[in-house]
Amino acid sequence: MTGTRFVGAFSVLGLVATGALVFGVGAPVSIAQSVVPGGFPVDRFLAHWWVFPAAILFSTVAIGSGVSGALFFSPFFMLAVGLAPAQAIGAGLLTEVFGTGNGLVNYVRQGVVDYATAKWLLLGAVPATVLGAVAAHFVPTALLTIAFGAGLLVLGGFLVYYDPPEQCVPGECEGEFLREKNTGRGETVVETADGETYRYDTCWRPPGVGLATGGGFITGLISAGLPELTTTQLIVRCRLPPRVAIATSVFVLAIAAIAGAAVHALAATPVWHVVAWSVPGVLIGGTIGTRIGKHVPSEIMEPALGVVFAVVGAIVLGSEFLA
Repeated sequence: MTGTRFVGAFSVLGLVATGALVFGVGAPVSIAQSVVPGGFPVDRFLAHWWVFPAAILFSTVAIGSGVSGALFFSPFFMLAVGLAPAQAIGAGLLTEVFGTGNGLVNYVRQGVVDYATAKWLLLGAVPATVLGAVAAHFVPTALLTIAFGAGLLVLGGFLVYYDPPEQCVPGECEGEFLREKNTGRGETVVETADGETYRYDTCWRPPGVGLATGGGFITGLISAGLPELTTTQLIVRCRLPPRVAIATSVFVLAIAAIAGAAVHALAATPVWHVVAWSVPGVLIGGTIGTRIGKHVPSEIMEPALGVVFAVVGAIVLGSEFLA
């Protein structure tokens, strides 16, 4: 199914959902089944209407706090919707592609993406994300669930332990070895659309590529990890200003997520009856999140979310070991 047909299908399904709420399910379902291509499961789609408000909430919190939206969606799809781990991870990545779209467009328009650094990170992140996405469909379900739960625990601890990106000090804790390696490699200049100019030493590339590779593989495997690793290392190790580091990380994530989502979509039957609700939800939530994010103290939000993710990770592990 082409992108144009999907857009048309999503539009029809939106009208169907409205009609179902007003007139009842029977007639709208009959209409939709004759209009929506590919035998779309309209009845299951309507039964999952509650994914839409949940997607708005998750996206609002994710964008407002600056964490990966997939940290919310993948466990939600697995625990609440009941999808298999590989399906949940694929649906989480596909949802995140749309969720990061608004932020990516805004950062590109603002001119705050360090493309010279981003292209090196993409060399490691994209193939590793593809490899992780492929592995997710061959790893036994039990092992994938354990990896997913353990990953949530680690990422939750990461959010609790590390300072929010906006409060990190560029170059902090880089050590004498990295300080020497990061010095004398030229200067990177980023000129933003609002007239601000950022100048900083060009970073030593190999460690960044390695971290992006590891983060990309984890993202392809469990749908989260790349932005958390990338943003922090760009600020702490590479001395990028937080605004540039966050924008560059979102740029890398968006492209890597597209690659990972494509693999998941090709390797398994996409759960469109769920994604058709989550995608419009994140588009709305992303808009709300960008407005309220500046009013929410990140030093409070991120540790709180870290605790939540750690608890969810423990629940995922418990559901597997105690089953």
